[in-house]
Amino acid sequence: MSWTNAQRYRVITDAKDGELSVLEAKVAKSIWRQKYHIQPNYGLLNDPNGFCYYNGKYHLFYQWFPFGAVHGMKHWYHLTSADLVNWEEEGVALMPEFPHESHGIFSGTGLVNDNQLYLFYTGNHRDEKWQRRSSQCLAILSSDGKIEKLAEPVISGPPQQYTHNFRDPKVFKKGNHYYMLVGAQRESLEGCLLVYVSDDLKAWKFKQELKTNHDSFGFMWECPDYFSLQGQEVLLLSPQGLKPKGNDFQNIYHSGVFIGKFDEHVGYFDTDSFQELDKGFDFYAPQTTQTPDGRQILIGWMGLPDTVYPSDHDGWANCLTIPRELSIKNGQIQQQPLQELKQKRVKTTQHQIKVVSSRERLKTIYSEVGEYRISINVETAERVGIAFRVGDDEETVCLLDQVAEYFSLDRTRSGIPVATDYGTVRKITYQQSVVQLTVFLDQSSIEVFVNDGEAVFSSRIFPKEDSRYLEVFAENGTAQIEIKQWCYA
Repeated sequence: MSWTNAQRYRVITDAKDGELSVLEAKVAKSIWRQKYHIQPNYGLLNDPNGFCYYNGKYHLFYQWFPFGAVHGMKHWYHLTSADLVNWEEEGVALMPEFPHESHGIFSGTGLVNDNQLYLFYTGNHRDEKWQRRSSQCLAILSSDGKIEKLAEPVISGPPQQYTHNFRDPKVFKKGNHYYMLVGAQRESLEGCLLVYVSDDLKAWKFKQELKTNHDSFGFMWECPDYFSLQGQEVLLLSPQGLKPKGNDFQNIYHSGVFIGKFDEHVGYFDTDSFQELDKGFDFYAPQTTQTPDGRQILIGWMGLPDTVYPSDHDGWANCLTIPRELSIKNGQIQQQPLQELKQKRVKTTQHQIKVVSSRERLKTIYSEVGEYRISINVETAERVGIAFRVGDDEETVCLLDQVAEYFSLDRTRSGIPVATDYGTVRKITYQQSVVQLTVFLDQSSIEVFVNDGEAVFSSRIFPKEDSRYLEVFAENGTAQIEIKQWCYA
């Protein structure tokens, strides 16, 4: 379908009689609907927004275009949860109403203040020449569930020398002041963050561009987040335009972190290296919040901009990752699956096998929706692997290569291809003979956590319904493989 601007830039209240029911019925027939990941009822989901704990429960919003699997008029859709596992739909939270947001409610963050949830977002406007005009805006959610928008932006536009690629405010308090980091682009088409300061969350003053050790690092910085973890400070962002380097930055766009020190007085974040957060095919625009017991939790968009997915044809697109608990070890962020996900386990199966220069299809474990704990111990084999969603000419493979010293996720034959211009295999350098994997498999996704989250591979896959087998293999030698599977309700 070729979308006109008139079709793409409608708010949900413009839906014709029965239009949304038709969309929902079409989506219900899709074989790739997820069982336990957050996904849209219909239309397109992208960035998670406003993620926070407020008024006794977690609040999560996501960008949403309701009328199809295309990036059109963005709304914020609202979910709440007591445990980060079971989510209640609260419906549309924000939709375009004012001229400065005439073409969409873009991403932002939430901050609890005076028993209210302040939601900062970017208003997107297009003029008669289709030139973008971006502003930073505020809506306030009160404890009775009502949301009130400010009629005017709190920041009307970018400073001079920056383009209107100016979006995704992150607001936090440090010392006696509130700070806002806004994703931005210099007129020289280089990405950066801009720093604003406020005493009351409504009147904001431009301070300066955030200075870092990385002055030329992609053409746009999106979706900033900032938090403290284990006594260190973390700056999370999604830079666009990074070139591939070894096993890093293989997708169209990327997300990662700087670990360092933010000096708010001089507007400087002192850091050395940038760590890519996910080594898989589909991960972008993550956002974090802190639980009441002090854990830092991350949720990301399991998708990428400018990418076509097979589910688009079914009238829906994208999902969010499972929540992940963050920690720092040896100067690197590690991600572990949320502890509370264990409550979804309903059936356990175990299998232990010695594989000798062969490939075997398991008869007691199938590729069912749920969680897997896998130990691969290479004895003499050169390559050892486990294949999920195996069927006629289909498989998704986790591979440990002892000769070339890498671990990989291979979706070359995972079903309908996605973004093959960017390759079909993702790797990390790996020199050990033992690897522990935690795998979360859903109808159209796989998330692989390597050694308690030293690396994570998040990927969408689109196999046939009957590709449900699980196979293990070893090449030129022996290996021990142990698998524990928990099916999910």
